[in-house]
Amino acid sequence: MSRIVSNDHTRIRTLTGTAMLTAIIIVLQLIGSYIKFGQFSISLVLIPIVLGAALFGVASGTWLGLAFGIVVLISGDAALFMTINPIGTVITVLLKGVLAGAASAAAYRLVEKKSRFAAVLLASFVCPVVNTGVFLLGCLVFFMDAIRDLAGDSNVLVYMIVSFVGINFVIELVINLVLNPAMVRLIEIGRRMGPEKGRKSNESAS
Repeated sequence: MSRIVSNDHTRIRTLTGTAMLTAIIIVLQLIGSYIKFGQFSISLVLIPIVLGAALFGVASGTWLGLAFGIVVLISGDAALFMTINPIGTVITVLLKGVLAGAASAAAYRLVEKKSRFAAVLLASFVCPVVNTGVFLLGCLVFFMDAIRDLAGDSNVLVYMIVSFVGINFVIELVINLVLNPAMVRLIEIGRRMGPEKGRKSNESAS
C-alpha cells in the first residue's frame, strides 16, 4: 500500500513540476522573443528544460522541449522560415526542442550517479548543442536553396553559422553553464522534496 502511495506521490510531483516548468517556458520564450542578436531571439527556456529533464526524466524533458517548440511557432519567432517552407519549419522547430530535452535528460542520467554537478554541467552543455545542431540540420534539409541565395558568394555553411547561430548559441551556452551551480542547488532541493519525503510521511502515518 505504501508503495502505491509513494508512486502516486511521485507521479503527482512530476506532473505538477512539469506543468510549472511549462508555464515558465512559455513566459521566458515570449520575453526572449524580444531579445535578438542578428535574425533570431535568445532561447532563455533551455534552463527550465534542463531542470525538468534532470528532475523528472526523459518524458518530462521531451515534453518541455516540445512546449518550447510550440511557443516558438506561435510567437512568430520562426516567421522567416515559415514563409519559405511551413512544413519544414514546423518539423525543424518541434524536433530540435524535443531532441534537446530528451538528450539533456539522457546526458544527466548517464553521469548522475558519479557526480550531480557534472551531470547538470553535461546536460547544460548538451541541450543548446542539440538544439542548435538540429536547427542547422533542418536548414540543410529544408532551406538550402533559400540560404544559398542569401549567402551569395559566401560559403553556405559559414553563412549559416555566422548569420543564423553566431552569438546566440554562445550566449545560450554560457548562460546555461554559468547558472549550472544554481541549477544543481535547485535539483538538490527538488530531490529532497521528492519520493524520499513521501516515503517518510507514509512511514509516520503508519
